[in-house]
Amino acid sequence: MAAPKFSVKKDDLVEVISGREKGKKGKVLAVFPSEERITIEKLNMLKRHLKPSQANKTGGIIEKEGKLHVSNVMLIDSEGKRTRVKWKRLDDGKRVRVAARTGEVIDQ
Repeated sequence: MAAPKFSVKKDDLVEVISGREKGKKGKVLAVFPSEERITIEKLNMLKRHLKPSQANKTGGIIEKEGKLHVSNVMLIDSEGKRTRVKWKRLDDGKRVRVAARTGEVIDQ
């Protein structure tokens, strides 16, 4: 089965609309289409315990961003408000994302 097409891409600005981080905004660091999840900069921080190894001599506890389900975020448009995303086909045949709220093309 093919991975779903997301309305959110890497480096997009998004706002979390549900869960513990509700109302917070951040930049998308990574997208995982097969899992339907994304990672957002400095949100959903998790602590991981690392054993000492060749690469990490001391080990210890590190904090890193956890994954959020893509349905829990919405894209931020140019006005700084959250919006749904529509898909539109241009005259040259290219598909682009369009902000449903303003009608503005997101992809350049």
